[in-house]
Amino acid sequence: MGELCVHSVLVTGANRGLGLGFVQHFLRMPKPPQWIFATCRDPKGQRAQELQNLASKHPNVIIIPLEVTNPASIKAAAAKVAEHLGGSGLNLLINNAGMVKPKTLDSETLEDMTEIYATNTAGPLLMGQAFLPLLKKAAQGSPGSGLSCSKAAIINMSSYAGSIEDVYLWDFGQVVSYRCSKAALNMLSKCQSLAYREHGVLCVALHPGWVQTDMGDTGSYKPPLTVDDSLQGMLKVLSSLSEKETGTFLDWEGKVLPW
Repeated sequence: MGELCVHSVLVTGANRGLGLGFVQHFLRMPKPPQWIFATCRDPKGQRAQELQNLASKHPNVIIIPLEVTNPASIKAAAAKVAEHLGGSGLNLLINNAGMVKPKTLDSETLEDMTEIYATNTAGPLLMGQAFLPLLKKAAQGSPGSGLSCSKAAIINMSSYAGSIEDVYLWDFGQVVSYRCSKAALNMLSKCQSLAYREHGVLCVALHPGWVQTDMGDTGSYKPPLTVDDSLQGMLKVLSSLSEKETGTFLDWEGKVLPW
């Protein structure tokens, strides 16, 4: 297994849950990234307090306002990131921002499904398009012909709930819009892996496990995984990815999940 050694990383939805966990874990690495771009919708708001505290202590954490459903916001964020990076590229894009609404099949609405798709599926599509030039630049500046997260990669935070074969945790929550959006995100990840391979960019869909976050806590049952356990597992997986895994759907332990 190689060591994850990234010069720059961008995490969306970085103000809480897994997004904030990614930032914290990158900071704890023996060789932390020179640039950790942490994006969220409202960096100055109450819900980003913990992230603000981290940024005030660590000059390599740059908080950038970003609404993943807004193309103008994405374009502005990409320009800011490019400015900070100078002439170098972005090694790792982690599309983590996501949303869920606890709906049954009967109560789903057009508005809810459209909103959830915009965040969970269209967001990662638009982010990939906007940041591809910086990812390509990172890949070009990296030696060797193989693919890896240390070179250039898009990690789409998906969910086993989007598995059509297994329909994970149906009895705990139907969350139909969420499931559909993640199944579509898995297809997007596969498409990105095929289209971006020639540019040296690895792409995977990653299921973090059922984690104790605001989003994971959907009822009286407590999810089995802590944010720390999930993050440790996922970072280990990221460090081991190569061209063999591009276009796959994996979980936080590196297991291949059924589409």
